[in-house]
This record gives sequence, structure tokens and C-alpha cells, in this order.
Amino acid sequence: MRRRMLLGLEERKPPSADHWIRVHRTAMACRFEIALSGEDAAHLPAARDALEEADRVEDRLTVFRDTSEVSRLNARAGNGPVEVSDELFALLERAGALHAATGGAFDPTSTPLLQAWGFLRREGKRPEPDALEAARAIVGMQLVELEETGRTARLPLAGMQVSFGSLGKGHALDRMADGLRRAGVPKALLSAGGSSVLAYGGDAVEGFAVDVRSKRASGTRLFGLRLRDAAQATSGAGEQFFEVDGQRYGHVLDPRTGWPATGVLSATVVTASAADADALSTAFLVAGPPLAESYCASHANTLALLVLEAEPNKLQVFGSHDGASWEDS
Repeated sequence: MRRRMLLGLEERKPPSADHWIRVHRTAMACRFEIALSGEDAAHLPAARDALEEADRVEDRLTVFRDTSEVSRLNARAGNGPVEVSDELFALLERAGALHAATGGAFDPTSTPLLQAWGFLRREGKRPEPDALEAARAIVGMQLVELEETGRTARLPLAGMQVSFGSLGKGHALDRMADGLRRAGVPKALLSAGGSSVLAYGGDAVEGFAVDVRSKRASGTRLFGLRLRDAAQATSGAGEQFFEVDGQRYGHVLDPRTGWPATGVLSATVVTASAADADALSTAFLVAGPPLAESYCASHANTLALLVLEAEPNKLQVFGSHDGASWEDS
């Protein structure tokens, strides 16, 4: 017997647990949720405390509040270095490493491109060539200057912006899970919206079951996963788009070219870190199977599952993860 829970998530009911308890809150424009086995009800206070981490991470990383640490860094673009917290410094270092490892397909400095295409205001339009080139000139994570001794970061060009929309939710899930483990919670299932999941602990050999669906294809189930001590993230072809002369332009942009990414309907990544899974799913959505194949071949314990727009009924699988198995539709 299976018991459905969360957003398409389920787990075989352990013999010693007859129900699951869920706590949740809204942060980063999505629902963060923690599910505990009924036998772990005594850990509910720890789960509520862990949820507060989502608010704290949002306060620090959001670009929609002038008071956030990231907004203060962006406001100093083109000027001198800014002293940042250990957390933000580590995130910038990780973002730089992921940017390099994906050949620039993941780039948290690509906000100027979104502005040029009008997607930030939901007023999509094809930019003039000069405007697009001006935006491209101030995009590039490799340009960000980090100085470890003084824990400073510098955006050297006026107009540069850093945004952690592609890994912020995953980072929050990682921090929440760390807090639960420190509090002695033996197992939990965490989720952020319908795209990021982290599962740890538990005795079930099969782990938690996750349905991966396509929002663009009206919620069609693409495939299923089983997760055990693993994090999963899915990026899909954007729901926000506009059309010009029959050509569809989606809001997921390739930071290497400045143009909307095409070809991949859905990109799912399973790895140890929810933040890494978030970033990599975005990169593989942009760059497609060649990047997914090469990255997984050189990075152990990374699983990628891609569905192409041209072959929506075919699943392409690269790499593997010890805590994950998959089943085709």
C-alpha cells in the first residue's frame, strides 16, 4: 500500500509508522515543506525551527529586497570590493565552480539578459541587437572577483547583478536538512515547490517515490524516481514565453549566447547537494545532452535524466547516483 503526500511524492508506509506529519511555510515564492514519520512526532519543534531557515536564506539572498546582502552587493557593482558573510562568500565560490564546470551554462549573473528580453517585468520582447550585446557584456560569473583573506566580493562592471534564483531553494533545503540532522531527526522528506526535493534517513530500501512532471505539457508525468539520501531538482521549459512570427521565445536563457534555450523539455538531476542539483538542472536544460553526458562522466554520483522537446516520450539517462533509481513512464 502506498500513501501519497506532498506534490507527487510518496513513500511505502513503514510497518512501525501509520501516518506522516507535515509542516510547511511559504518562502521564496513557493511552499517549503518537511514531512516526518508519525513515530518521529517528538521532532516537530525541530522541523518548525528548520523551516525558519528558508526565511533566513531568503532574507539574505533575495534580489527583491533592497536590504538583502545580495542586493547590497549588486548596488556596489562597478565600485570597490564588498565584505560579505561566510555564507554568501561560499555560495559565490560554489557558483563560480559550477559555472566553470558547465562551460558557462550555469551563470547567476545573467539577470541583465532577462531584463533585455523583458522577462523580469513579464513583458517579453525581442531585444534590439545593441541592447542584447550591452547586456551580454556585463554577464559572466568568471568576472566576479573574490578575495578570501578579507572575505570580499566585487562586481567589477556597472550594471552587473548576482541572483541565486537557480540554486537558492536548493541551498535552503541543504541548510534545513543540516539543522534536522543536528537536532537528531532520523529521517525526513523536504521539498521546495514542485521542483526541488531532498530525502534522507529511513529504513525503506526503495526510498521515497517522486513523479517528475512537465508543466509545459499540462502536468504530464515524464518518469518516476526513487530517492534515498539524495537531492533532486528539475528544470523545465519555461511557462513564461512570447511569440513573434510563429517563433516561441521562452524565459530560460542561455547565458553563453543571450538567447532563449531550446531543445530540452525537462532536465532532472540527482546529487548529494540540493543546491548543486538546482544549478545543474538549469545548466543541462540550457546545454542539453552533450553537457549532461560529459559532466556526469567526470563527476561521480551524479544522475541526469533529460527529455527532449523533439522526443517527449523518450528518456535520456546519464550517470548514476547510489541513492536513486528511476522508472520510465
